[in-house]
Amino acid sequence: MFKGPEELRIVQLADTLADKIWDEVIKWDYFAKNTLGMQIVDSADSIGANIVESLGRFHIREQIRFLHISRGSLWETKRWLNRALRRKLLATKKFKELMGIVENLAPQLNAFITKKHKDGV
Repeated sequence: MFKGPEELRIVQLADTLADKIWDEVIKWDYFAKNTLGMQIVDSADSIGANIVESLGRFHIREQIRFLHISRGSLWETKRWLNRALRRKLLATKKFKELMGIVENLAPQLNAFITKKHKDGV
């Protein structure tokens, strides 16, 4: 029986990504935290938040809209991860770990969006 959105694998994966990013950003110096750090934490947190918000929406169109926002946040997070690597804020090993989560989450989120589209037909 479904008890809540936190049981969904994509929400758990989004939360894992956001938590791992937080764990890295919290170690950065003040300037890095206040620039790139705030952006990447916000975008990573937004992935799961928008998935959960979509589940609270009544109309399928609204649900899909919030899932699209979540997907946009996922791509934004990917962009910030690349910037963090280029600016030497992330070690290559940590970057690959985080990008692995992004690459795992992206098709799952797309499949969830596709399912919602089919549910609305």
